[in-house]
Amino acid sequence: MNPSPSQPPLRPSEGGYAKGEQTRARLLEAALDCFGPDGFERVTTRQIAKRAGVNLPALTYYFGSKEGLYLACAQHIAGQYSEALNPAAVQAQEALDAGLPAAVIGERLKGLMAALARFLLASSDAVNRNLFIQRAMANRSPAFDYLYDRLWGPGIEFAAVLVERAAGGRLTPTEAGVRAALMITSLAGFGEGRAVIERAISESDRIDYAIAALNEQIDALVRPVVAAHPAPFAAMSTTAGEKP
Repeated sequence: MNPSPSQPPLRPSEGGYAKGEQTRARLLEAALDCFGPDGFERVTTRQIAKRAGVNLPALTYYFGSKEGLYLACAQHIAGQYSEALNPAAVQAQEALDAGLPAAVIGERLKGLMAALARFLLASSDAVNRNLFIQRAMANRSPAFDYLYDRLWGPGIEFAAVLVERAAGGRLTPTEAGVRAALMITSLAGFGEGRAVIERAISESDRIDYAIAALNEQIDALVRPVVAAHPAPFAAMSTTAGEKP
């Protein structure tokens, strides 16, 4: 049975004690270590508490139940994504709001995709996080609904706007959405297949190669716009360099 979306709200972690925050963080880390490889059904709260080095009542105090802890893991993952991508996303939104030309929007899109690549492929906790996400998607659990509503849906929509603007209006919203989704899911697949890819591709700088491949796709979107309007591009090229 997958956790119900109508679980009571999680117990707030504030209370003024650093020790309590540390306990909550250990429980979340242990839960991802367990839920990722083994799934929701097979894992017990006792296993998670033991792995975290805390007693079982502490889990109940902070999260209410196994279902509450599972959903808290999804919230934690969404928070990690936001923290990693927010600086690049803010720069991209500022470029959109300022009506900057396609070449600048393309550079901001590159920055966003590079931040996503490093988060998915380089972070130390990526393996169990990716396993958790794979299981949530396969089971269409409330964790999947939460991650889609708070993370993937808005993320693809935002990237699609950047793709459409970088292409200078040559793409329909649907075409831009497909391209944005392909960019994002290609990186997600790269992360989910990390163990295979690390064995098949031994270069330590594989992340840089992945980013370079995405940059080529974005350059291909922007190139016709720059060729058609070289003067605006030349005028704005220094602006693009102000916020690398």
